[in-house]
Amino acid sequence: MTKTSTWCQWTVNGLPAQTAMPTASGQLMSLEEIDCGYGCQKYLVRLLTYLPGTTISKVPLTPQLLYETGKTAARMDLILQEMEHPQLSVLQRENFKWSLSNFTMLEAFLSVLDGDPLQEVVKSVIHQYKSSVVPKRSGFRKCINHGDFNDLNVLVQPDESDGYKISGILDFGDMNSGYYIHELAIAIMYMMTEHPNPIEVGGPVLAGWESVLPLNEAERECLYVLVLSRFCQSLVLARHSVTLHPENAEYLMISSKRGIFILRQLWELRKEQVEKVWFESAAQFSDRK
Repeated sequence: MTKTSTWCQWTVNGLPAQTAMPTASGQLMSLEEIDCGYGCQKYLVRLLTYLPGTTISKVPLTPQLLYETGKTAARMDLILQEMEHPQLSVLQRENFKWSLSNFTMLEAFLSVLDGDPLQEVVKSVIHQYKSSVVPKRSGFRKCINHGDFNDLNVLVQPDESDGYKISGILDFGDMNSGYYIHELAIAIMYMMTEHPNPIEVGGPVLAGWESVLPLNEAERECLYVLVLSRFCQSLVLARHSVTLHPENAEYLMISSKRGIFILRQLWELRKEQVEKVWFESAAQFSDRK
């Protein structure tokens, strides 16, 4: 663990991430009995180091910041892939419903969309995933994914050129064994929810990613469907969670406000048109670097 004077924060193996601080007895977690308004209950408690900055959701998503987002996501996965731990196998998470490897598990939750025209869009994406992603998965490069590289888990600070630089990555609770292309698809999807012209997001994020990890043919071929797949996961699983915890509806549906519109837009534009925008924009952005 090192401290960088430029960013004024702690980094872990080059990642601007939080670290857990040990308790007085040397444990990284402790079981505490606390009354949080529902009577005394036991909670697992941990203390993490503080990261300065504001979430990327609160600043303008310029092409340069989107480029840095893609670049950071790729660097992050390369660093995570080097991680060593005797319990690393727990990240396999074979039945983890948020893993893009398990996207077809979404079929079990489609009833939450009964009567909603969105259900047919989601069914179409599931079909595309089965027919075009699953057969090509053997060509994907494996890694450990952060799994939730979204607009509320990326911190930024002002830089020297009146823009912003990425200063922190939060919430590694969805880490799972997956593929590099999954992380890129997740990053593009969530940045789209914060941009006034969502389709323009893919190009600079892709350019940043490929400055570190150029995609292979199978990964490029599946990027569009994987972005759609993550939108479907976000929308359907949020609806499902609301049925379980209606008191948290506002928080659980936070990515759904624009997500439905963007998913429909991408689905209606179709793969060829969206890829043309993304890949041509990425190539032009890379040429300018």
